This record gives sequence, C-alpha cells and structure tokens, in this order.
Amino acid sequence: MDIDDEGREEGEGGTAGGSDDLEPEAAAEVVDDLEALVLERDELLDTSRRLQADFENYRKRVIREQTALVARSTEGLVEQLLPVLDAFELAMLNLDDAEIDVVKVRKGVDLVYAELLAVLEKAGLSRIEGRGRPFDPMEHEAVLHDDGDGDPIVADVMRTGWRLKGRVLRPAMVKVTKLGVSGGSAHQEEAGASSPHD
Repeated sequence: MDIDDEGREEGEGGTAGGSDDLEPEAAAEVVDDLEALVLERDELLDTSRRLQADFENYRKRVIREQTALVARSTEGLVEQLLPVLDAFELAMLNLDDAEIDVVKVRKGVDLVYAELLAVLEKAGLSRIEGRGRPFDPMEHEAVLHDDGDGDPIVADVMRTGWRLKGRVLRPAMVKVTKLGVSGGSAHQEEAGASSPHD
C-alpha cells in the first residue's frame, strides 16, 4: 500500500506541478485579453465621442439652415408686399389734396386691398367660407346665437376667418342660427345668392 500511496502522491504532485506551470500562461492570457478589451473599449468610447460631436455639429447646422430658410421666406413675402406699401403711400399723399374725391379714394383702397389679398393668397392664405354654411367649431367662433330647432347654420359673418395652407389661422367670428330642415335650405339658398364670396 505504500507504493500506491507514493504513486498517488507522485501523480498528484505531477498534476499539481503541471498546473503551476499553466497558471502563469493562463494569467498572461487573461492579462492579454484584458488589455485587448481595454483597447477595444477605448476605441468604442472614442468612436462614440466622435459620433456625438458629429451629431451636435449636424444639429447646429440644421438649426442654422432652418433659420436662414425662414429668413429668406419672410424676406420674399415682405418683398412682395412692398408694392402694396407703395400704393398706400401714394393714396395717403392724394388724401392731402384739398379736393378729395370719395369715389377715387374708394377705388384706390379697393385696388390696394385686392393687391394685398393677391400677395397673401399667393403665400397660401385663404378665406374661411361662412354665411349660409353649417356651423363648424373648428372654423367658426360663434359670438351670437338665435334659438331654434335644427342644425346650426352661420347666419352672418362678423369678422372674416383665415386659413394658411389649410391650417386655421383665425376662425371666423359668426352669428349662428338654428333653422328647421325646410327653413335651413331656403336660408342657405338666400344667403348664398346674396353674397357668393363670404
């Protein structure tokens, strides 16, 4: 039994001695892996910082471009309004005359209004239709009401409402009436015939 015990001790010693030899190799491999991971982490952090800086530069550039675009579009609208301003100045000079012809002043104001409206319509402004149409709370602001049965109908427009490129800028200020089915259609026809552009 002594021989077996010695054999076992030699076998264990051999294994233990072999693992002692492998430990420095394994430790060196772990250190190499750790160094590789640290290097990879540093590269990823550097890449992440560069991407973050690039994105920040991109964001600032987009803001500058959008600001410049708004400035250019505003400049274009103002440039188109200059002839209207010129027409107003001319009209004001003519008002200084001792003899004012009301008909000519009215005609001049109508022309300036038409010119201003044309410029704004070209920019996307459109009138919200009102009189004789069904009341729409998204486009109409009811300030007066008439009682009655039926669906609410716009009876009168107190202040014109406007849309810019389909979005309501200002709702129309209206008087609303509720008419029965037969009265409502007659009222709509009558209102539609009396003022086709309201």
